[in-house]
Amino acid sequence: MLKVFILTEGGKNIGFGHITRCTALYQAFEEKGIIPKFIVNGDESVLDLLKDLNYRLLNWIDKKEELFDLVKGVDVAIIDSYLADKDIYKTISEYVKISVYLDDNKRLDYPKGIVVNGAIYAQELKYPAKKGLTYLLGSKYMPLRKEFWDVPEKEIKENIESVMITFGGDDMRNMTPKVLRLLQNNFPDLIKNVVIGKGFKNICEVEELKDNKTNLIYYPDAEKIKNVMLESDIAISAAGQTTYELARVGIPTIAISIAKNQLDNVKGWEKTGFIEYAGWWSDKDILNNIYNCLEKISSFQIRKEKNKKGILYIDGEGGSRIVESILEG
Repeated sequence: MLKVFILTEGGKNIGFGHITRCTALYQAFEEKGIIPKFIVNGDESVLDLLKDLNYRLLNWIDKKEELFDLVKGVDVAIIDSYLADKDIYKTISEYVKISVYLDDNKRLDYPKGIVVNGAIYAQELKYPAKKGLTYLLGSKYMPLRKEFWDVPEKEIKENIESVMITFGGDDMRNMTPKVLRLLQNNFPDLIKNVVIGKGFKNICEVEELKDNKTNLIYYPDAEKIKNVMLESDIAISAAGQTTYELARVGIPTIAISIAKNQLDNVKGWEKTGFIEYAGWWSDKDILNNIYNCLEKISSFQIRKEKNKKGILYIDGEGGSRIVESILEG
């Protein structure tokens, strides 16, 4: 059987986005009868995300020799990292038959292999043509977790009755309580479905704001997240990996950038018309902007259009397309 290794990182201080998309690839291999080995540079906060997978926690960035011994002779190695340097990539590419690099922003001059960037803006990055390098670019190559492969049609209601609030696994910018307060003060009748991740340091602050229109959803798995998206009329979200799951479901979304690496994502999604962009998390007008975006997408017609645009760009097949390309290679 084909030996596949997936190398990534995640945890309380660096977030969980890499693990989420690598899980999606893991599941796409599994669907083909191949069980990868997941090597994660992470802390105990990632264990729940990995519980059903064939994984090992290893600080492979620091323990390079151990890493190289592990991957020698492997058929496929997939690397998704912001921390690994070029030497690690190069050595792995020499030790394995096919090396695959998940990239967001032309982070490195990659050695031979396959570069995958499933972001909405990927084709605009103008990757260099290079002998021995294949590119899989654009949203049709965005791997989503298996719960998002098949999604029922979302009902778009005449009026907004409920809002999903989601700021990743750690809410590193403490946006959840601010947005919740804004909604309670200005839209008291709306039901607020608030996602609380494993890495939240502000749970007490959020809990103190809970009222009878607020549902706190603790540490949801992918199935639960999908259901919250289907049940909520709109989402207010950070502008990272979650935007692709929101688009797949077709839930009209107000996006806020909470990290520099989300700015390209926001621009790309804004062009498609799927999201309303409220701005950078620390803008002095950010809450006012969110309010204005909410007023705008209260229009039934605008929400219908956004729903269609999300589904148009993300069909849930990204992971299987990547796996098929690797197996053909």
